[in-house]
Amino acid sequence: MIGNKLEPNNNRWRLIGININDAYMNMAIDEAIAKFISKKRVPNTIRFYRWRPSAVSIGYFQSITEEVNLDLCNKLKIDVVRRNTGGGAVYHDTDGELTYSTIIDLDNPFITQDIMKSYEIICSGLILGLKKFSITAEFRPINDIVVDGKKISGNAQTRRFDSFLQHGTILVDSNISKMFKVLKISNEKISDKMIKKAEERVTNLKKLLRSSVSFEEVFQALKMGFEETLGITLDEGKLTSEEQKLALKLKKEKYLKKSWNFKR
Repeated sequence: MIGNKLEPNNNRWRLIGININDAYMNMAIDEAIAKFISKKRVPNTIRFYRWRPSAVSIGYFQSITEEVNLDLCNKLKIDVVRRNTGGGAVYHDTDGELTYSTIIDLDNPFITQDIMKSYEIICSGLILGLKKFSITAEFRPINDIVVDGKKISGNAQTRRFDSFLQHGTILVDSNISKMFKVLKISNEKISDKMIKKAEERVTNLKKLLRSSVSFEEVFQALKMGFEETLGITLDEGKLTSEEQKLALKLKKEKYLKKSWNFKR
């Protein structure tokens, strides 16, 4: 340590996984980590988490009322939250999806000015992780990972808070039908025919493996994928008390507020 700052070590990162939180806390934790990384108070971090209850997250530039069926979300007790990252609305199934976050100091050599390239670098860890299940995946610009042309992972990033954040999904056993009901699209698109077509464009691990796979197995595979691809060592850790305190503050004062979630 140098004062309250960490000595730089680009090869050893912190690993946090698997946390289960509501949508507001998940977004608050990502922001809290980013702010402490920018101050060099904590290491570069990869975090894995799930959402309970299930949730919809919308991109920073989106409108909740235009993108989300709020009445149905309220009825099904599905949280809705705005992300700091861009991209589209995403349904996060408690029992069907694992989310990761990579939160990195902007000085790290992995972070290039080429946004597409930085997506590809981080997504390469997921692709190698999927290979542990004998699944051949590939990066599809701008920010998707596909298997045989079918989407299995969507990703989003931002460079706010003087740090780099990329997070994304891995579909494990997702409910695609429910996804297309809670996201607000035209009546034509939510017909059974259109939902079937959407299912043909999206896949998940259970479909590919033709058997169930645990979140722990997915977590371990992706951990190895990140380590091997990025040439790093992930040391298991947890949030500091300061990060926890800031996350609770951000949840209460930002992510639970209508002024944030309905700002557009």
